[in-house]
Amino acid sequence: MRLNTLKPAKGSRKVRVRVGRGIGSGLGKTAGRGHKGQYARSGKGKVKPGFEGGQMPLQRRLPKVGFRSKRAHQVSEVLLYNLEKVTADVVDFAALKAAGLVGARAERAKIVKKGELKRAIKLKGVAVTAGAKAAILAAGGSVE
Repeated sequence: MRLNTLKPAKGSRKVRVRVGRGIGSGLGKTAGRGHKGQYARSGKGKVKPGFEGGQMPLQRRLPKVGFRSKRAHQVSEVLLYNLEKVTADVVDFAALKAAGLVGARAERAKIVKKGELKRAIKLKGVAVTAGAKAAILAAGGSVE
């Protein structure tokens, strides 16, 4: 091997296409931009993402999906096994808030069945699911 015989591998270096350099190049005259129109103009080829040339864009044609309740932040879910953290005999909304189980913006709470309850609890003035109610009653507690 000699330094004067070194060459890059065949096909590894492509020659840059020189547009607008005469009819013989195959990309003369309009230089591959076609005739007239937005993309034929200088500096005018960019359009904002989603723009479809005045046609109603896809993101506006498709229907809106889902529902976000304005009241969702008012109700806080409390899991059944978290009621063990409440030290008060009667568990009401104020006791749940004092134990840190309810968010600051919540106005109401609902007990949801997840986990088990070890001790009897007297629940007062708090919404409760059917499964959670059955678990509280099974543990010897009561629901008002």
